[in-house]
Formats: sequence, C-alpha cells, structure tokens
Amino acid sequence: MVTISLMDAQDCVCIRGTPAALVSLARRLSAVAALAAASLSGACAARPETGFLAPGAGIEAGAAAHTMLVATTRKRDEPPGTFFDGERASPLDFARIEVSVPARHKPGEIEWASTAPGDPKTDFVVRQAGYLEGEKAFVRALNAQLATRPRGSRKVLLFIHGYNTMFAEGLYRFAQLVHDAKSPAVPVLFTWASRGELTQYVYDTNSATTARDDLERTIRLIFASDAEQVNILAHSMGNWVTVEALRQIKISGDLPPIGKLGNLVLAAPDIDVDVFKSQMRRFGKPRKPFYIVLSKDDKALGASRFIAGGQERLGAESHTAELAELGAVVIDLSDVKATDSTNHDKFAQLAEIAPQLESTLAHGVHRRPGTGAAQEALGGSLEAIVSVPVQILGLPMKIIAQ
Repeated sequence: MVTISLMDAQDCVCIRGTPAALVSLARRLSAVAALAAASLSGACAARPETGFLAPGAGIEAGAAAHTMLVATTRKRDEPPGTFFDGERASPLDFARIEVSVPARHKPGEIEWASTAPGDPKTDFVVRQAGYLEGEKAFVRALNAQLATRPRGSRKVLLFIHGYNTMFAEGLYRFAQLVHDAKSPAVPVLFTWASRGELTQYVYDTNSATTARDDLERTIRLIFASDAEQVNILAHSMGNWVTVEALRQIKISGDLPPIGKLGNLVLAAPDIDVDVFKSQMRRFGKPRKPFYIVLSKDDKALGASRFIAGGQERLGAESHTAELAELGAVVIDLSDVKATDSTNHDKFAQLAEIAPQLESTLAHGVHRRPGTGAAQEALGGSLEAIVSVPVQILGLPMKIIAQ
C-alpha cells in the first residue's frame, strides 16, 4: 500500500492505494490539471457565476436582440441575474430570455462583461428575462415566436451545450452562434445541470445521462409545436445526452413527425467511439446524413480520452471514413486555427460561414464542381467515400462523405 499527497497552497489530499492504481490515478489527475491550465490561460479573469444575466439593459444603437427560449434540468438560483445554477432539479423548467449582442461584436467571440451585469455598448447583456411556468407556457411562447416568421420559414434551432458550462455561458454561446449565423430560426437552449467546474467531469457525465428523458420530452414538445423544421446542434458532452435521447425516441416506436427534422449537427462530440457505433446500429443508416464536426487536435477531448482509459472520443476520431460509412458527413476542422486554447470550440467559428457551408453541403461533395485533384478517395472507390478540402471565407476544412 502506497500513499500519495497532492498539495497546493490551500489543500492537502492524501490518497491510498496500490502502486499501479495510484500511477493510473496520478496520470488522470495530470490530464485534468493540464486541461485546466490550458483553459485558464485563455480564459477571462472571472467566470459569470452570479449577476451576469440581470435584465434591464437599454436598447443600444447597432446592438442586436435575440429571444432565447430555455428548457432546463438545472435548479433555479436565488441570486438576482443568475436564474439557474449547476445543481439538478425536477421537473423540467423553462425560461424566456432576450439577449443583446453589441454592435462591435467580433464573429466567433463572446464579449464578456468584466463586471456584472455588463454594458450593452460593449458586452453581451440581457434585456428582458423571466421564467415560464410549465410545458404549456413554453409551447405557447415557442408558437408565438414561430408566428412572427412567415410560413415556410418557421424553423427551430435546438442547442445542447457541453461539459464545464455555467448557465450564462451556454446561453451566451448560443446567442453568439445564432447571431453570427444570422439564423432566422427560433432558438431553443436545452441546458442540463453542469456545475461549470473542470473537476466535476463525473458529475457532469451523470447529469447529462440523467437529462436524457427531459431532452426527449423537450424534443417531442418542439416537434408537436407549429415548427415546420427542427434543427439540432449539440456540443461536446451535450452530444452524449442528445444521441441517447434520440436513441430512446427510436426505441419507443412512438416517433414524432420525422419529416420536420432538418440538420443534426454533432460538434466536438465527447462520446466513446465504440459507444457511438453501437448507438448507430440501433438507429440504422439515416435517410439523410447528419454532420459530425471534429478536430484531431482537440486538447479537451484528448484529456477526456485519457480519463476514459484511452478510449478514442468521437470528436477527435482519426478514422473519418468509418464515420462516413455510418451515414455521417464529417467536417474536419483540424487545419482551422482555434480561438480557444483547447481547440474545443472551433465549431463556434462555423456560425459566420453557416449559409455558405450549408450551400456547399446541399450540393454534395461528389458533385461539387472544380474539386479536381483536390478530391481524394478514402478506403475504396471515389463513389464510396470522398474527402474534399474546402475553404470558405478563408476557413480551411475537409469534408468527408459517402
């Protein structure tokens, strides 16, 4: 039996165990520490723990407002301007929040306030906000937003955030995506009970798993609304709860009107590759392709892989041809320079080029004119799997599809 002491300026933790077990644990702790150091090196001085969602910001010239609907498994938080914390709650709760994006916003970024609640001239701030009491109120609010769009354009974009995400962080990231993409869809945020702490990976994993039924319920409510099309975007660990919820819907046999499903995008998915393949066997090959956005230099998923005993994560998968065979279109951002130190949030940079990227994907990689020698076959004939390097507004990527 061996004892290891882990010490810093404030704490001393003693761990007992066999040498082999302690070496394994020490390596995993080192991976988490490395991830923390990388994250903090590029982070703002303070994270938005309390008060950063205080409503009441004025209307600033040039600022843009986005009305976000929220469905959550988080517990309501008492401090003003916070709304929800990282603890789990039941039943499913709802809110409506209007976010203002400053005129001097830089695409791909979130202009965080240095102190709460922020300045609408320079920061992401909240104009109006309030809880919605129950499912019926949520659906009424959703249909009211859809009614402001013309028929044929009544779309919903559902976003599910990832690990280590406070409520304000998930909300403002989604607002950034909607704003940069100039999306006409009604934005709906599903936010599960992440504590927003790097050391809470296991808690967050269990929270995501616990939220499966509530995400399924949220998806069913949206499909039963007046929406004509429902698009789904998940990031990081949010992909785990998303794919699990969709799997539950498939198993139930009680399918929502599938014709309403638009694009399904899995960005930097923190899912064990073998688990994902087993999930896909349950789904079967989809009628229309879904999209996996990945980067082979994703440091956050590298740490996740180490914590998981070396099992490859879907968002850093190097065997992209295998994913294409499952029915996915893979968007490889490995050559894109990240704006965050962990290379985990590259997907946020896609929002600005969303219309051009959607047009490229709609034409299909086989049929894109002018690809010539840049188009390469992977693992078989050109008709099977192809990989096409693409640059859109200077953003280099590779699209792999069947």
